[in-house]
Amino acid sequence: MLSALSVRNIVLIDQLDLGLDAGLTVLTGETGAGKSILLDALTLALGGRGDASLVRAGAESGQVVAVLQLGREHPARAALRDNAIADDEDIILRRVQFADGRTRAFINDQPVSAGLLQAVGRLVVEIHGQHDERALVDAATHRALLDAFGGHEAEVAAVREAHAALSEAEAAVAAQREVIAEAAAREEYARHVVEELSDLAPEAGEEEVLADRRQRLMQLERAAEEVRDADEILNGPLAPGQALAGLMRRLMRKADAGAVVFQPLVEALDASLVSLDATSEALETLKREMAFDPADLERVEERLFALRAAARKHHVACDALAEVLARYRADLEMLESGEEALKGLEAAAAAARERYAEAAHRLSLARAQAADELVRAVEAELPDLKLGAAKFIVDRQVDPSRVAAAGFDQVAFHVQTNPGTLAGPLLKVASGGELSRFLLALKVVLADRGSAPVLVFDEIDTGVGGAVADAIGRRLARLAGKVQVLSVTHAPQVAARAHSHLLIEKQAVAEGAFVRTHVKPLDGAARREEVARMLAGATVTEEARAAAGKLISEVT
Repeated sequence: MLSALSVRNIVLIDQLDLGLDAGLTVLTGETGAGKSILLDALTLALGGRGDASLVRAGAESGQVVAVLQLGREHPARAALRDNAIADDEDIILRRVQFADGRTRAFINDQPVSAGLLQAVGRLVVEIHGQHDERALVDAATHRALLDAFGGHEAEVAAVREAHAALSEAEAAVAAQREVIAEAAAREEYARHVVEELSDLAPEAGEEEVLADRRQRLMQLERAAEEVRDADEILNGPLAPGQALAGLMRRLMRKADAGAVVFQPLVEALDASLVSLDATSEALETLKREMAFDPADLERVEERLFALRAAARKHHVACDALAEVLARYRADLEMLESGEEALKGLEAAAAAARERYAEAAHRLSLARAQAADELVRAVEAELPDLKLGAAKFIVDRQVDPSRVAAAGFDQVAFHVQTNPGTLAGPLLKVASGGELSRFLLALKVVLADRGSAPVLVFDEIDTGVGGAVADAIGRRLARLAGKVQVLSVTHAPQVAARAHSHLLIEKQAVAEGAFVRTHVKPLDGAARREEVARMLAGATVTEEARAAAGKLISEVT
C-alpha cells in the first residue's frame, strides 16, 4: 500500500506530509482547491513526466516522496533486486523537479533513471480517470489481464518454455544449414585441395629435415671435385707411390750390397709409403661416405620447393599444411555427415513446434473460457452503473500459425455502448463518463487478479446521478476490501463509504502573502459537514446535515 506521501514546493503545495491508510480513502474539496495538484505530485513520484511548471513560484526545486509497503514477493521488489537497489522494509520513491526542467529520481535513496522509477511505480499504483490513457485502456495489457483473471499461470509458463525450446531448436537448424551452405560453397575447391595435399602428404617437421638434407647434399656436391683431385694425385697415372716404391727397391738392393749409407733413406721411404697407403685408405673411406646420387639432391629440392609452394598458396607455414588438409577434409565430411545431423535437428525442431502448438492450443482454449467468464462478470456490474444497454467484448484474434512467447492469441477489450452502434476499443468508443464506469467495472472484477495494490480514481463519478454515484461508491468500497483505493470525488454517495476522508482546501498564509493547498483529515462532525456541503452546495442547511448523517449511517 501507499503509506505516506510527502510534497515540497509543488504548485500550490509548499509543505505537505500525508499519512494514508488501507481501504477506501476519498479526497474531496472545492473545485480548484488542489486535488489534481496532489495527483500530479503522486504521478511525478511514480516516474511520470516532469515539468518545470510544477515547481512552486519562487522555489528552485520541488520534491515528492512516496512511501510504499509491499509484500516480500511483490514484483516491484524483484525489479529492485534486479537493478541492485536496496530492498528495504519500506520502498521509498523520491523525485526532485528543478525549476529549469531537470528532474532527478531516487529509490531508497539510490539515484535511478526515471524509466526505472516509472517501471516500479506502474507495478504498485494505477491511476484511472475519465481521460486516462494508461492502465486498462492499453490493449497491450489486456492479454495479461485475461490470463490473470483466468488463472493461466501454468499454461502461460508452459507456452513460454515451449516457445523458448522451439526458438533454440530452430536456431540450431539455421546454424547447421549455414555451416552446410558454407561447406557446399567451398566443396569444389575443398576437393581440389584435399586431392593436392593428399598427394603431397605433408608431415610436421618435414621442411626442416629436407632443408638440412639439401644443405648437406649441396656441401657434398661442392666437395666432390676436391675429392676427385686428391684421388687423381694419390691413385692416378702420376701417383707418387709407384715411383717411391721403385726408388726404395733400388736403394734396398744397394744397402743389401753393403751401401749402408742408404739405409736411413730406405726406412724414410718405407714410412712415406705407409703414410701414402693410409692416406689412400682415408680417401677411399671419404669417397664411400660422400657417395650420393645427384638425382637425390634433385628429389630433395623438388619436395622442398613443392612444400613451400603449397604453404605460400594457403598462407601458412609448411608445418601447418597437415592442418589445412584436415580442415578441408572436415568440410567434405560435413557435407556427408552434416546432412544427417541436419535431418536430426530438423526432426527435433518439428517436435518442438508440435509441443509449442499443443501448449499454445491449450492456452487458447483456456483463454476462450476465461473471456466468456470475464464478459459475464463485467456485464453483471454494468446495469447498476447505468450501462445496462452496453456490451463488454473480449476481442480474441487467434492465429494458429503465430509463433510467439504469448501463444496464438491477440486480445483487446472492446465495448459497445448502445445497441446498433459499432463496437470498438474502450478509449475510442466510450465517452469520458462511460469509460470511467467501464474501468471501474473491470477493476472490481480484476481486483484480486492482475491488479496493482494501489488504485487511484480521479473523479470517475463526474456527471452521474445519485443512483449511479451510489453504485460507484459501493464498488469502490468492494475494491477497497482487496486493494488500497484512493478516490478524488464530488459525489457524497462515494464520500460516505470511505474509510478515510481527506479534505483538500486552499489556505491564505500571512494575511494573503500567498495561497497554499492544505490537506485535512476529517472525522465525525467535520466529515458529516463536508458530506453535507457536497449534498447542498455553497450553503449548507440543517436538512443537508441531516441527510449527510443519514447517508453516512446507512453505509457504515
